[in-house]
Amino acid sequence: MLRRSIPRGSWSWWTPWLLTSPRIFCLSLIVLLGQGGLLQGHPQCLDYRPPFQPLQHLEFCSDYESFGCCDQHKDHRIAARYWDIMEYFDLKGHELCGGYIKDILCQECSPYAAHLYDAENPRTPLRNLPGLCSDYCFAFHSNCHSAIALLTNDRRLQESPGKDGTRFCHLLNLPDKDYCFPNILRRDHLNRNLGVVAEDPRGCLQLCLAEVANGLRNPVSMVHAGDGTHRFFVAEQVGVVWVYLPDGSRLEQPFLDLKSLVLTTPWIGDERGFLGLAFHPRFRRNRKFYIYYSCLGKKRVEKIRISEMKVSRADPNKADPKSERVILEIEEPASNHNGGQLLFGLDGYMYIFTGDGGQAGDPFGKFGNAQNKSSLLGKVLRIDVNGAGSGGKRYRVPVDNPFVSEPGAHPAIYAYGVRNMWRCAVDRGDPVTRQGRGRMFCGDVGQNRFEEVDIIVKGGNYGWRAKEGFECYDKKLCQNASLDDILPIYAYGHAVGKSVTGGYVYRGCESPNLNGLYIFGDFMSGRLMALQEDRKTKKWKKQDICLGSTESCAFPGLISAHSKFIISFAEDEAGELYFLATSYPSAYAPHGSIYKFVDPSRRAPPGKCKYKPVPVKTKSKRVQFRPLAKMVLDLLKEQSEKAARKLSSATLASSPNRASSQKASFRKPASPTSSRKTSPRLGAKKRARVWSPGSQGKRKGIPKRPGGRTGQAARQRRAGRSLPPPLGSRWPLSGPEAPHPVEAAAAAERDLRRAGSWGWSGGRQRVPESGGRVVLSPSLAS
Repeated sequence: MLRRSIPRGSWSWWTPWLLTSPRIFCLSLIVLLGQGGLLQGHPQCLDYRPPFQPLQHLEFCSDYESFGCCDQHKDHRIAARYWDIMEYFDLKGHELCGGYIKDILCQECSPYAAHLYDAENPRTPLRNLPGLCSDYCFAFHSNCHSAIALLTNDRRLQESPGKDGTRFCHLLNLPDKDYCFPNILRRDHLNRNLGVVAEDPRGCLQLCLAEVANGLRNPVSMVHAGDGTHRFFVAEQVGVVWVYLPDGSRLEQPFLDLKSLVLTTPWIGDERGFLGLAFHPRFRRNRKFYIYYSCLGKKRVEKIRISEMKVSRADPNKADPKSERVILEIEEPASNHNGGQLLFGLDGYMYIFTGDGGQAGDPFGKFGNAQNKSSLLGKVLRIDVNGAGSGGKRYRVPVDNPFVSEPGAHPAIYAYGVRNMWRCAVDRGDPVTRQGRGRMFCGDVGQNRFEEVDIIVKGGNYGWRAKEGFECYDKKLCQNASLDDILPIYAYGHAVGKSVTGGYVYRGCESPNLNGLYIFGDFMSGRLMALQEDRKTKKWKKQDICLGSTESCAFPGLISAHSKFIISFAEDEAGELYFLATSYPSAYAPHGSIYKFVDPSRRAPPGKCKYKPVPVKTKSKRVQFRPLAKMVLDLLKEQSEKAARKLSSATLASSPNRASSQKASFRKPASPTSSRKTSPRLGAKKRARVWSPGSQGKRKGIPKRPGGRTGQAARQRRAGRSLPPPLGSRWPLSGPEAPHPVEAAAAAERDLRRAGSWGWSGGRQRVPESGGRVVLSPSLAS
């Protein structure tokens, strides 16, 4: 069968830790499985990341071209290794062993490759060969024993005693028979929904998180400049803006510090402060950006101020503190419902989202501020910041604004009837079809019963205070036939949450399954949700998002929990989605963090999402990111160590006499390069029965060698073919423990409820009946 001898040391792969004592091997296997997650296998590649759909056809491992862990480059590499191995076989060997060898090599492309190779945790050893089901393994060993030395240089596998392959197949055994090859191809429950967003039995979407920043004081906004640098700018409620670079580091010196001007307090739930930040669409040329914050005017009158500023010419990571030019100021009759969103539409105009003025129920005037088109409160404003207007205004009013010609209406109003829209976003549109591009989504915080999500349209009346969600709030106003209000695309009651935080439609590259999902949350309940549009009915379906599943999120760098109070959402310049949250909602408490969404079910193909940030000069020192949240793999490691200690204690207690002998017999495993005393055993006797299933249980024809390759050329290409080495040393451990999010959230809720003098209704703090000036609210947008 073999036509040439095998050069010793070929394909020098890293040898795994395989103990020879069966009892100790079983104990260690349990511990290693625990470190891998004490969980069933989940789709994961050998680079410890999710599988993907290749961009190009796979010619060799074609069974995995629709979904798996190989792109065309890796497919070619595996094919080349296959032909190098087959150089040692005659025609009969090709016929008998070619299919087995192809199957085994192509398991690197399986969507379950990490489980097959014990690579679900980068800190555990990597198998040389994939886990094989016993029938398949015995058939392979019986028919192609001589191929083992060509597939691995692990002496334990090469020299396993017994002609029947019992020892060899024991070493390649996987405890869960569903996940060994080829059984894994036949299990419908494992393959039915491969590549789609995973759901739990309740229909909750299984997503994961990566922590990207922490130690922030109520981070209210995160935006990018759209200048190709891929920096993002994070604003704290106290009035400080920080610069984060593409490598994850933060600059030591802030981009902007307006603490001396911004009005806020340490009181939990104070809604005043630095609330909005937006960069001009032509920022790269004009260096302009815009801010929205609370301040005190003359006679200590509270105002919201929208200003224009410029970046310093001397330092692109510093704002020029002397460049502020006030564009608009609006007096606030109460301390809550301050709005705070600034954004630019596709039309180049700036949109400003204001609250209704505060207190409860919009009590201002006969119909309230939101329905009063002469007031700028409770509105969506649309202005042109590229020139001065009439009457000394520092902005122009677009001529096509809907109420320009209406007597008594303020011409800057674009839409009205909103209560307190907290976080809005413009849809980038589908990356291919551009469908949805330009739509403007907002979360509008409710009063006592409902929270809602709206799409902003020109001239739209969103119903407040006549309506709250789909229901009437002020019954007299609600019966007005001329209301003609725009209904929400979705509303939910206070059993779900009590303060909506608007989000984004995902249009990034890294998680293609999420394309088109509008992802948002609730400040008070900490709940994350997603809306999916039915294109035929134009209706939106809601699904909850569940985080922290050990089975779904057992990847390096992913975490199992987040701080409860969801303040804001954001997208970076590449379109990836984040949210900002804190465990203690005080403007001065440094417990805020930023989390990135990760879909563990599918990623983009390698190379598709690469981008090259425009270099930016930095004068300030860089502060490297230090994670505080505990990663899923760290939690699993703790669980496995605890389980191993229990098992060890139980074993010693039950067998005190054998404990010392086992300890004495334990030896450190030999180094993979330490011993080469014997040559590989070749030419094992064949069995009469040959069981040789290919993928999907059917053996395909033996691959034909590509043209133009000679045996000599193949021999010259043999060196250095190996699996990726374990990456344990590359992955940092978690930093010092931060306060646990659950404990911090509970403490915050206790403090919220202690503010009894301000009243509490339906879980939401209210303004006292006297209409006092200082108002506390549990949400930045309650």
